[in-house]
Amino acid sequence: MGTQDPKALVSAFWETLYARDFDGVAGFFGPTSTYTDVATPADDLAVGPDQVVARLKLGIAQLEHYGHTPVLMVAEGNVVVTEHIENWTWSTGEQISFAFTSIHVVEGEVITRWTDYWDLSTLLNAAPAWWIESIASGYL
Repeated sequence: MGTQDPKALVSAFWETLYARDFDGVAGFFGPTSTYTDVATPADDLAVGPDQVVARLKLGIAQLEHYGHTPVLMVAEGNVVVTEHIENWTWSTGEQISFAFTSIHVVEGEVITRWTDYWDLSTLLNAAPAWWIESIASGYL
């Protein structure tokens, strides 16, 4: 990744994620890095690159289109906060644009903590039933 600047590292992470380059995404996380969505149960925590990627694939690999519209990114020290709108389209035609706030803690060249804040009911009201059923099985 070649940068010590947390904001630049998180920007590169977003580019990699929205390209759905899952192998590249794994490189942003270390063995003890964590990722969670606040909208899910507190113990629903992905730890390490393999679990982070598995969790991401579960939710977004089946999407026809996956993108985002950046709104704001601020950094203080090693913490980066991104406000953005995610745009999802399923192969069956359902679409959603919904707001996210993401917190990343960066140590050296690695994201050590990633927490996403978004509204679960907004997603569930837009998602097709088949997709909800497919993610209910989990990523492990």
